[in-house]
Amino acid sequence: MNKAFLKDREDERIRLGHPWIFDNEIGKTQGDCATGEQIEVYSKAGHFLGKGILNNNSKIRIRIFTRKREEEIDGAFFETRVREAFETRRLFYKKEDSYRLLFAEADLVPGLIVDRFADVSGKTFLSVQFLTLGVDRFRDEIVAALTNVVKPDGIFERSDVHVRGLEGILERKGWIGAEHDPKVTIRENGIDIRVDLENGQKTGYFLDQKDNRALVARLAKGRDVLDTFTHTGAFGLNAWKGGAKSVVSVDISEEAVATVNENIALNGSGASMTALAADVFDLLKEYEREGRQFDMIILDPPAFTKSAKMIEKAYGGYKEINLRAMKLLRKGGLLVTCSCSHFFGADHFYRMIQNAAMDAHKTVQVLERRGPGPDHPTLVGYPESDYLKCAVMRVW
Repeated sequence: MNKAFLKDREDERIRLGHPWIFDNEIGKTQGDCATGEQIEVYSKAGHFLGKGILNNNSKIRIRIFTRKREEEIDGAFFETRVREAFETRRLFYKKEDSYRLLFAEADLVPGLIVDRFADVSGKTFLSVQFLTLGVDRFRDEIVAALTNVVKPDGIFERSDVHVRGLEGILERKGWIGAEHDPKVTIRENGIDIRVDLENGQKTGYFLDQKDNRALVARLAKGRDVLDTFTHTGAFGLNAWKGGAKSVVSVDISEEAVATVNENIALNGSGASMTALAADVFDLLKEYEREGRQFDMIILDPPAFTKSAKMIEKAYGGYKEINLRAMKLLRKGGLLVTCSCSHFFGADHFYRMIQNAAMDAHKTVQVLERRGPGPDHPTLVGYPESDYLKCAVMRVW
């Protein structure tokens, strides 16, 4: 067995539960240590820390899959991991629900994302991403495990992401096995949503906000709602379902707006809901000039930073949209604001809200601090899995 011994004092983070070993943390190795091979990780003093897959092409040199020396990383290993994740989700979700089945490191399978989409026809489809060399090497075994445990009607691969290049592997996209229509219709919180497995963002749809969208439905009755960075219109549709007086859903992408309009037609919500293609930053400024006001505003932007170096720039972007949203709310209006960047942590997020409120000359009451649902668990010791912040606030 290949072995890697960490440098002095580099093992504390790993002991606390973090599964990544960076190249500059390794003091010495034993064995041929070829890319793609299994490797045991030890502290400098020789204490066993875990076993993972080695990738000499990546700065994250080793990703730990197990903390048990006797556990082999093979087909049986992945079937066990899939089954454990599947049984855990079944504690919270029904057969007709769509949810994230495997959340990579947080489900102890580094680099593997699997979303389960339950089509209204009764069929089930999986959208999978193999983000790292470690899981890509076991692609066939993982597909077999998913097939045996979940028994989906189809599996679509969305490994068309740039991070695979950092791992030294090529991008890939398409059906694994039998082909189907890549556009499916799921039912979330009583609303029908069209999901494009082939061309939708990430795995096709953002399942992590399901519970937060349900909350919006409970709060939206009788309110004029502005839903920004809408993607598929899901937040806006939940507001409509909850009895909103009016809903405007905005996205900069014409393709996204076309999807929103398709979902509006699918649910018959056109009488009180409209979709608009616009830059949210520009639109908020325009609405402020016009004196336009709303009773509820939803801010669910994409990650403004994907690296620690860009936090300050991201801070400015988050603050601007929150400040302007606060100004557009009627007295006592509700602001639901989110950040999905793990680099922009909770401390940054809530300090940004505080400073935006000060500069907007508003009094803000945080009613609830929320995150994703139980299908996006947080692994203790791995802060990257604690990424989604969602604050529900009243603004005066």
